[in-house]
Amino acid sequence: MRRSHLFHQSSSFDNRLFSIRSIALTSRFQRNKYPTNLSYPSVLFSSSSLSKMSCSATLSLTAEVEEKRKFYGDEANSLIKELQKVFNSGKTKSYEWRISQLQSIVKMLEEKEKDIIEAIHKDLAKPHLEAFIAEISTTKSSCKHALQELKHWIKPEKVKTSITTYPSSAQIVSEPLGVVLVISTWNFPFLLSLDPVIGAISAGNAVVLKPSEIAPATSSLLVKLFEEYLDRSAIRVVEGAVPETTALLDQKWDKILYTGSARVGRIVMAAAAKHLTPVILELGGKCPAVVDSNINLQVASRRIITGKWALNNGQACIAVDYIITTKDFAPKLIDSIRTELKEFFGENPIESGDMSRIVSKSQFARLVKLLDEDKVSDKIVLGGQRDENKLRIAPTIFLDVPQEAEIMNEEIFGPLLPIITVDKLEESYDIIKSKPKPLVAYLFTNNDQLKQHYVKNVSSGGMCVNDTVTQLTVPGLPFGGVGESGMGSYHGKFSFDGFSHKKAVMYRSFDGDASVRYPPYTPQKEKLLKALLRGDLLGVILILIGWSTDEN
Repeated sequence: MRRSHLFHQSSSFDNRLFSIRSIALTSRFQRNKYPTNLSYPSVLFSSSSLSKMSCSATLSLTAEVEEKRKFYGDEANSLIKELQKVFNSGKTKSYEWRISQLQSIVKMLEEKEKDIIEAIHKDLAKPHLEAFIAEISTTKSSCKHALQELKHWIKPEKVKTSITTYPSSAQIVSEPLGVVLVISTWNFPFLLSLDPVIGAISAGNAVVLKPSEIAPATSSLLVKLFEEYLDRSAIRVVEGAVPETTALLDQKWDKILYTGSARVGRIVMAAAAKHLTPVILELGGKCPAVVDSNINLQVASRRIITGKWALNNGQACIAVDYIITTKDFAPKLIDSIRTELKEFFGENPIESGDMSRIVSKSQFARLVKLLDEDKVSDKIVLGGQRDENKLRIAPTIFLDVPQEAEIMNEEIFGPLLPIITVDKLEESYDIIKSKPKPLVAYLFTNNDQLKQHYVKNVSSGGMCVNDTVTQLTVPGLPFGGVGESGMGSYHGKFSFDGFSHKKAVMYRSFDGDASVRYPPYTPQKEKLLKALLRGDLLGVILILIGWSTDEN
């Protein structure tokens, strides 16, 4: 559910940081949290203004940018050291501390529900009920689940031992990793900030959250709420854009969880690799929905709409990106979706208060470019209206756009929905496999054989049959991608595990010490050791009493 524009497009990590079109380098690193006697003026520049400068002026500005980066880096480094000190004290490892922080999050959600919904609406014009369900209720459920299960999660897991270590016992101990970084995104700015933080706290880590600057109202509110409700000595929020994020990524973390695009995911992973820092990357992709004809058409249409336009207006990584159905069934499906869209959003959906707006002008322009592409715009069978001033685009359906079109090769992340037709549904597998593995694959059918075949043959981060999105409400299911759509997972115990190290521990006494393991290695010892390694108890006994003549 996400997309993060931390860096502008460029061929390298450093170029992304300095060849940007416009950046206001302001000191937004939470000065109220980290007092300093230094102050820095804002520096605003653009690619056009840079091109007009002389070399000396350019070098001067570059030096000033470097000076700013050094400042940000120093402060980020100090933050890391401070949190490491707290973690090393053992404070965050205690069960009581973890429970107290989780309880505080639940309290925060209950007491500040109105403020949270207002901030999200300010950033995205997200309908209040959608914001409550998708952001507040889901986050609260995640937190309450952790509160309920934490005692079981932290309990060491017993493991059977072998005869070669008898007498002994063994267990897997979940221990916190240390100081972790969560880089969140803008499309579900509260849920996708808090849900990973809940997992990190449950596992006993110190946490830094970097919310998205593209959702500024929610970002600012998170700073305020974290300071008011959570333990500031171990849980921090850092606001900012490219410079602040860069400074954070330059540090050595014990784990990084990033939610956003595959493009920026590569940057995060490259930065983490410098320190051998493990990562969880929650990315996206083109999520297909294959629709059979033997279905409840009205229910399927409603659920497709819920997984597209009623899901932040398609601005979600788990949103239906395109549909594949048969040529014969496509007209019926389109008519049904048209009817249900009218029922949900009225005659003029672009004016509906029950649908989120596009997050920014740049995202609006990107979607319009997809919409107006040659050989695509003439494939519109529904919608196409747009209002740039209000950042609104009506639900738009295309029929059989060319596979080489940009809209079929880029994650749409908006209210545009291509429908691709085939003669047989089995042909859909080749279309899906021709693209990077999606975060989610959807299927609508009553054919049990098709369900099994789809699960077996379509590789995706997750899958949902005869619905959309609801798979995320099951705490026992992991949420994560595969290939281009991400690595690692979280949700429920998977969040706890994702921020934990599974430490193997074996306990032995000083009894049962066998001389067979020590030199000198005699033929008798060799036979006995081989029998032990085979688990051949009878052979061991025979060798010990001298009855065995087996040389192997």
